[in-house]
Amino acid sequence: MELAPELTGVSPTEMRSTLARFATGVVVLTVGGEHMHGMTANAFSSVSLDPPLVLCCVARTAVMHDAITAAGHFAASMLRGDQETSARWFAARDRPLGPAQFDEVDWVPGPATAAPVLAGSLAWLECELADVHEAGDHSVFFGRVLGAGRGDGPAGLLFFDGAYWQVDTSERRR
Repeated sequence: MELAPELTGVSPTEMRSTLARFATGVVVLTVGGEHMHGMTANAFSSVSLDPPLVLCCVARTAVMHDAITAAGHFAASMLRGDQETSARWFAARDRPLGPAQFDEVDWVPGPATAAPVLAGSLAWLECELADVHEAGDHSVFFGRVLGAGRGDGPAGLLFFDGAYWQVDTSERRR
């Protein structure tokens, strides 16, 4: 069900501006195989530990939407604080499509799906598509986690107030 902005009282511009005040992690979603594609995302979350499930939200007009739907799998690379260049690359609308977009980054094929996993990431997950729900102009993709790994580094990349930031946990308070 879609609600018109005048019924919700919040315009798309106001919604974007308000949610910019919510800090989020940054991931690069990827699909391997014949539908190879990558996309920077911050609408990503853990859903369940048993079974292991995550979700990502992707605009129905995005190339990634069709890639995940066709491939039935995706990977998510959680970016390290110094990987802002990769985040910007996979957010750029003028980058090449298909395998050529991965020429600019170091990556390895995920062992379960062959979806690209960005080298140097803080962590990564490979997922098979478990369910999809339409939600406004996006779809919510639920992925059953097939594999996971962790990298090194004390700093994670965040997106807040329209900009990238690093959070460094090397001097974490306990």
